[in-house]
Amino acid sequence: MVVGITGGIASGKSAVTRMLRERGAVVFSADDASRAVLSVGGSLLKSLAEAFGPKILIEDGALDRAELGRKIFSDAAAREKLNHIIHPAILRLLKAQIDAAREDLPARTLIVVEAPLLFETKLSDWFERIVVVAASEPTQIARLTARNGLDEAEARGRLKSQWPIAEKAERADFVIWNEGSLSDLKTAVDRLWEELTRSAITNDRNQ
Repeated sequence: MVVGITGGIASGKSAVTRMLRERGAVVFSADDASRAVLSVGGSLLKSLAEAFGPKILIEDGALDRAELGRKIFSDAAAREKLNHIIHPAILRLLKAQIDAAREDLPARTLIVVEAPLLFETKLSDWFERIVVVAASEPTQIARLTARNGLDEAEARGRLKSQWPIAEKAERADFVIWNEGSLSDLKTAVDRLWEELTRSAITNDRNQ
């Protein structure tokens, strides 16, 4: 069964995905796919430098993600340009990974895909279950300023670049609110794991 993990910036998607991996899920990530397709020397990095200027590359030719972020998060047109360049390659790689896992692994295997822009990029049909990891806006802003060194205005700008959490939660099969301790999150993921594995077993029996 293929499960999509999504949510807002700094909501805890990666933590939930990591915990599911620890419990036995096979995990793929849009961020990992992005890093792969943006390898030094690749054609996509060249296209990005042409579109956004050479300053988005550091000395060894790798992408300066912080510099690119400053260019796109406050500019919807720039984000659209970026997405047009890189999303097709990212989605091709993710789809190939999912298809290979479906073909090669036992039917009861939980295949978990972390995709921050799952709804924005219209990927709902890829998944049999969708999990939204959510947090309040003040919590997201606090985490972003602490984790990324952003000021409050920059943090709010990044939140506005994605769908509101409430809209994502309405479309989810499961919602995990990540406002408490790490222990609280582990307990929530334990419950999620039980539900997902039960559904995967049921689906396997019905096939």
